[in-house]
Amino acid sequence: MEHIIDIEHLQKHFGDLNVLHDVDFKVEKGEVVTIIGSSGSGKSTLLRCINLLEIPDGGEIRYKGSNILDAKMDKGDYRSKVLMVFQSFNLFNNLNVIENCMIGQIKVLKRSKEEAKKIAMERLKQVGMQEFANADSTKLSGGQKQRVAIARALCMDPEVLLFDEPTSALDPEMVGDVLAVMQDLAKQGLTMVIVTHEMQFAKDVSDRVIFMDKGVIAEQGTPKQIFENPQQERTKQFLSRFAAR
Repeated sequence: MEHIIDIEHLQKHFGDLNVLHDVDFKVEKGEVVTIIGSSGSGKSTLLRCINLLEIPDGGEIRYKGSNILDAKMDKGDYRSKVLMVFQSFNLFNNLNVIENCMIGQIKVLKRSKEEAKKIAMERLKQVGMQEFANADSTKLSGGQKQRVAIARALCMDPEVLLFDEPTSALDPEMVGDVLAVMQDLAKQGLTMVIVTHEMQFAKDVSDRVIFMDKGVIAEQGTPKQIFENPQQERTKQFLSRFAAR
C-alpha cells in the first residue's frame, strides 16, 4: 500500500504542556482512519499538525515521501491537497453557498468561474445541498453548514480530508445527515482522517481506529480489534463508558 501521510516522532507542546509525545502515525491511500480518545488526549492537535495549523516542535510529517516541514516545501500547495473540515464549519459569512464552494477553486486552483460553478454544483449535489446553492450561508442550520463545508472541501479535489469532530457542534438530529455524507465518501475511496466521539460511526466506517491517551497513540487496530478486543486497560476503560450508554 502507498503511504500518503507518514509521521515519525511527532512532538508538540504549548509552553510547559506536552500535548503530543513521540507520535508515529501512517495513513495509506484510500484508508479511513478514525481517532478516538478523551478530550485533551491530543487528537485535534495531531490533526492540526498534519494540516500545519500548528507547527510541530519535533519529528517529521511526510506527504507522499516529502517532509512538509522542509523550508523548500510549498505549504500552500500541500494545504490545497490535505484539507480540514472543522467542527465550527468556518464558512465565509459574506458569501452565499455556491460562492463559498467556488472561491478556493478560483483563487487557489485558478479555475474559471464557469468551471468552478459547475464543479460546485456537482459537489453540493453530492452532499444533498444543491437546492441551497444560492442561499445565504448564515441562514443555514448547523448540519446544512457542515455539509456545505464538506462540499467546499471536495471542490478542491483533495487527496486527504481531515475532519475535526465534524458533528460535535450539531444538534443530535443533524448528526445523522453529516455522518451519512461522510459514509458515502468512505465508500468512494477518499482518504480520510476523522477525529470523532461518534463510536458507532467509527466502528462502521473505519479501516483503522486509533485510541489516543495523554498525547500518545495508546492502541490502534481494526474496528473489530479495538471495539471488541482492546488490549490496553486505558482503552477498555474509555470504551466501557460508551458500551454502558
